[in-house]
Amino acid sequence: MKKLVALTLAAVMTVSVLTACGSKETAGSSTPAEGTEADASKEGQDVSKEEAEPEAQEPAKEEEQASDTEGTENAGEGSVSEALADGVLTVGTNAEFPPFEYVDDNGEPDGFDIALIKAIGEKLGVEVKVENMEFDALVASIGSKIDVAIAGMTVTEERQATVDFSDSYYDALQYVIIPEGAEIATAEDLVGKTIGVQLGTTGDFIATDDIEGTTVSQYNKAVDAVNDLINGRVDCVIIDKNPALVFESKFEGQIKALDGAQFDFGVENYAIALPKGDADLAEQINTALKDIKADGTFDELVKTYIEN
Repeated sequence: MKKLVALTLAAVMTVSVLTACGSKETAGSSTPAEGTEADASKEGQDVSKEEAEPEAQEPAKEEEQASDTEGTENAGEGSVSEALADGVLTVGTNAEFPPFEYVDDNGEPDGFDIALIKAIGEKLGVEVKVENMEFDALVASIGSKIDVAIAGMTVTEERQATVDFSDSYYDALQYVIIPEGAEIATAEDLVGKTIGVQLGTTGDFIATDDIEGTTVSQYNKAVDAVNDLINGRVDCVIIDKNPALVFESKFEGQIKALDGAQFDFGVENYAIALPKGDADLAEQINTALKDIKADGTFDELVKTYIEN
């Protein structure tokens, strides 16, 4: 009986060995002889990697490499930024900074910057949609709520850590607005003063970081800072030259705008804030800006909005 069992077991083992060998040899067939679905799947993967004909793979690989190279070589040459793909350039501004941006009689944003970005949009063949928001929110909104921002924005290292900038389109200088008859004339006269500024602007940075002992009152709207100056709540206001001159004219006899050069304020560069790393958009906007300067459009806008 033991012999019979032994013979039977030997026969079974022989069949198993033969079956296993047959399974291994036919692993590449469409219907595996034995094994679980997981085994068949794994074996199929091995075949596709190891037994596929080289002639079938190499041309595709070379074609892919050629495509990658071509894409790299043509980057920026006729490419369209994703920000422009829908035919609309959504622009953020803060319409509280005349003559660069303000709200017109129809309740719409207007000013030099708005006219400039619309001229750029025309060169690019896209519609320009302007969103009016707080100045301090502009940089953080780029790439989500808006595509770019134009708002008399100075190029700074702090902002460059978050966004890129177009070529500069305007050189500006900070001015100091004082009440008529106030004895403020030098940088030393600003020490310890209460200074009004528009939140997040260069004037804000100067008053907060560069002048000793100041109390800084921050406003979302520059005109609110000027109103508080007239009402005696602040000693002076630091703001860009052109808005300062507009306010001086508007409140003639009540305030005076002083050239920032006598306070040792440096020259600033205005530029359009762009999404970080969007080289295509930067190239397209810079090209349009150069064209606008070359064809006389830029000078006409300066005459209309700034020198008027």
